[in-house]
Amino acid sequence: MKPFATVLALSAILLGGVSVGKAQNPPAAVEPDNTGVNARDRSSRAVTADQQSNAKSDIELTRSIRRALMDDHSLSIAAHNVKIISENGRVTLRGPVNTEREKTAIASKAQAVAGTDHVYNQLEVKNQQ
Repeated sequence: MKPFATVLALSAILLGGVSVGKAQNPPAAVEPDNTGVNARDRSSRAVTADQQSNAKSDIELTRSIRRALMDDHSLSIAAHNVKIISENGRVTLRGPVNTEREKTAIASKAQAVAGTDHVYNQLEVKNQQ
């Protein structure tokens, strides 16, 4: 088996399939600027994911809302990945979504599970113009 792998590797090199010599560096990625979001999240009043309650009822509340989001295949990956933080029966939704429609749909699903007066919608529409 080894001779075959060696022949295959040499063939790839000779035919130009593998580049030998200097490694090419991929273009530098532009780092996102989250300065504003980070400053907002440092506020003592900001609800963050680490504040998720470990009470069985709050865990179940979060799980039920997450399941409702995941079952909706019309939502984007960003919408499926929003933060859902439940504490004492109150739910905070945070994170970016692609459209206003997604923001509304997520809030509606959370309200259907937790109750209209128990959901604080802090979702943000990305690139809103």
